[in-house]
Amino acid sequence: MDFKKSQTLKNLARSFAGESQAGLRYQLIVDMCNAQGYQAMANEIKKLAKNEVAHAKAYYTMITDRLGDVNNIEIEAGYPFEGTKLQDALKFSVENEESEANKIYPAFAKIAREEGFPEIARRFTLIADIEKQHAKIFKTLYKKLSDGTLYSSDKATTWQCSNCGHTASLTEAWKTCPVCGSKQGVVQIKLK
Repeated sequence: MDFKKSQTLKNLARSFAGESQAGLRYQLIVDMCNAQGYQAMANEIKKLAKNEVAHAKAYYTMITDRLGDVNNIEIEAGYPFEGTKLQDALKFSVENEESEANKIYPAFAKIAREEGFPEIARRFTLIADIEKQHAKIFKTLYKKLSDGTLYSSDKATTWQCSNCGHTASLTEAWKTCPVCGSKQGVVQIKLK
């Protein structure tokens, strides 16, 4: 099939737009985390934002490597503006990542295979697997923030200050680091 006339080209363009937006939305969540004193959570989400930008670049490159400069690709897609509060933003991010992982990218991979672009199909599948991991991280953060267990555990666990490296095995992370005086928000979050 002619790549310029393929649905795969449009799906790559949609994916580029979606991943670009996700990267920025996650940066906005980072800002919310920092404003509320959750620096360690902000650092975790920064990593995810960076991943989303890398996905956008991969999709962009899959287009430009085949077409060179592209003046414009017409696509129609929704652009979400949900999650203006931290907890809601985390929940929306879970839903968005699960949708990409379980519906959108598998469907795009199927179309790419059918249209004769197996390498693009493989990349859609690989990115879908990454999005599954993102969904798990966001789900953990959402659950722990919602139920108040971001810095507590049923059993003693090792907590570490991301500022100075102090560690202690406790059921709840300290409110203020006894070594450097950093607030609890810098304590590394247990994602498992």
